[in-house]
Amino acid sequence: MAATKYEMNLVKLFQQFHDDDACRDYLETLRWSEGIRCMRCQSERVSGRSKRGQYECYVCNYQFSVTVGTMLQDSHLELSKWFLATYLMIEAKKGVSATQLKRTLDIKSYRTAWYLCHRIRAAMHEAYPYPLKGIVEVDKTFIGGEVKGKGRGFTGNKAVVVGAVQRDGKIVLQVAKDRTRATLHDFINKNVADSAEAIHTDDWAAYRGIGDADTRHETVNHSIEEYVRGDVHTNTIEGVWSLFKRSVIGSFHKISVKHLDAYLDELEWRFNNRDNQYLFRDTLIKLLKSDNLTYQALTE
Repeated sequence: MAATKYEMNLVKLFQQFHDDDACRDYLETLRWSEGIRCMRCQSERVSGRSKRGQYECYVCNYQFSVTVGTMLQDSHLELSKWFLATYLMIEAKKGVSATQLKRTLDIKSYRTAWYLCHRIRAAMHEAYPYPLKGIVEVDKTFIGGEVKGKGRGFTGNKAVVVGAVQRDGKIVLQVAKDRTRATLHDFINKNVADSAEAIHTDDWAAYRGIGDADTRHETVNHSIEEYVRGDVHTNTIEGVWSLFKRSVIGSFHKISVKHLDAYLDELEWRFNNRDNQYLFRDTLIKLLKSDNLTYQALTE
């Protein structure tokens, strides 16, 4: 399969979006493809754009800009830095840390860079589930560092993450409260279509009974070093875990359980759009369609 040729690269980014006016022009094209309308009364009778990037409605006198009501609202960062941060986050398979963005984009404080990253991650969140079909691999893993004096098998400080991947399709990842039968079956029932051909898991006992007349349940027994049996394996989802853990070790270094789902959303978005040549544009559209995430809401 040929590699996806993306419509945006770093050279094009600098050429097309070298200043905030160019960025604002593009955002307005994405948000108001049929022409600018007042965001309060929908009138087309609006002023030209002011130096501050605002419009004024001649009917109701409402003042607005392209970022009002979006994830970019009330940001003091230049739009060009938003564009660069967005590009770097979708381009880096193992993610990019707030510390690196602070340094690369010359952002004054770590807090600002961290907040920027989380607003972009929040926009990447897929609001509606998509049922996985065909052959679906399901697995769980533990995320968390080692504890001094405890062996590698200690899980008391770790979060449980469950995931499902459709062969040659999308993934769904989420933090789970535990790895019991009730939790795993609930996750699978919500995210795997009733018509799925097969569900492949390891031999963890809690998965038992997930198959039915329409969907086979196939397992591999890792305890006896069985990892592949014909086309039965969980190698795809285990590859996702490997990528995420390399992200934690190599880029983020540590992630709090509170924000773990946000990092999973970021990985989901990149993985599920790996063949989308317009990923940069579509991520900007997500920023425009997402409600703003305040710093207080993020940290409370």
